[in-house]
Amino acid sequence: MTRIVPAEWSPHRAMWLGFPSHADLWQEDLEPAQDEVAALARALAGPGAERVRLMVHGAAAEAAAKARLGDVAGVEIVRGLFGDIWFRDTGPIFVKDGDQDLAQGFVFNGWGGKYELPYDDQVAEQIASASGAPLEVNGFVLEGGAVDHDGFGTVLTTGQCLLNPNRNTDWTETQAEAALASALGAKKVLWLGDGLENDHTDGHVDNLARFVAPGVVACPIAWGQDDPNAMVYDETARRLSSMTDARGLALQVMRVPSPGRLENEDGEVIPASHMNFLIANQAVIVPIYDEGSGAFAVEALRSLFPERRVIGLKSNAILTGGGSFHCISQQEPA
Repeated sequence: MTRIVPAEWSPHRAMWLGFPSHADLWQEDLEPAQDEVAALARALAGPGAERVRLMVHGAAAEAAAKARLGDVAGVEIVRGLFGDIWFRDTGPIFVKDGDQDLAQGFVFNGWGGKYELPYDDQVAEQIASASGAPLEVNGFVLEGGAVDHDGFGTVLTTGQCLLNPNRNTDWTETQAEAALASALGAKKVLWLGDGLENDHTDGHVDNLARFVAPGVVACPIAWGQDDPNAMVYDETARRLSSMTDARGLALQVMRVPSPGRLENEDGEVIPASHMNFLIANQAVIVPIYDEGSGAFAVEALRSLFPERRVIGLKSNAILTGGGSFHCISQQEPA
């Protein structure tokens, strides 16, 4: 099989972003989240050298996007239908199959039935149609944030999410690997355990560990004495350090400072992660929640992406919805 998912650092033809559009979902965080997404779009279109396709839902959101980004060359505001902005999970995963680009769509069940919203099941079709890539619909549940790719057929995931009975009942590792091989050309699947505490995605890998180069995986190291995910981070690094990729090469594991303990207004731990960075054509955009830990994370990622500009941007308002920059985006490979 020639099918492969290009690594995120491969050249992109476009970057899709979801623009916060639903006041009933975002409430008092709507405008701050719109500001943060607009800042991300500016960075992608400028230093990131991306063609940004910003999807908005409804006239009010379109006006809000135009007010913030109407003067930015490289940002195309597109009207569409969606429940919320998490396009990494509701949009398609693009694959190369020989010389052909394909968009792989999957069943989306609201992260195991937690948040089922109108139109989210139509996002993959809209993005595929706009891209010109034929859409293949797969009959199993999968979110793009649950898998990470090295461009050689190695897929990184977590058992907590991919084998969760709220996604595909009774899936085993063998069944999951066969499904990923068929849809995405996976040659080898690397299994991590649990993801971040209180992550409503049930442990998406794009909050936990990411390929940053062939054979190189970044994962967090605890920040502060009270980091709620310290044990998870160390267990993740331990597992990765004993793994090999699809080419048979041992993984190199690089640790990046986590944001530390962050809580919401009710004192509950929230799943903030610098691993939710977005790799653009000429930049890497890193979500920042606290300036102290954020500065260290940006420096760490600069050493991992020497050929790209690494930019830290605030993502506190977006995080109130449960994710960050990687979660709201989907790249269209060149």
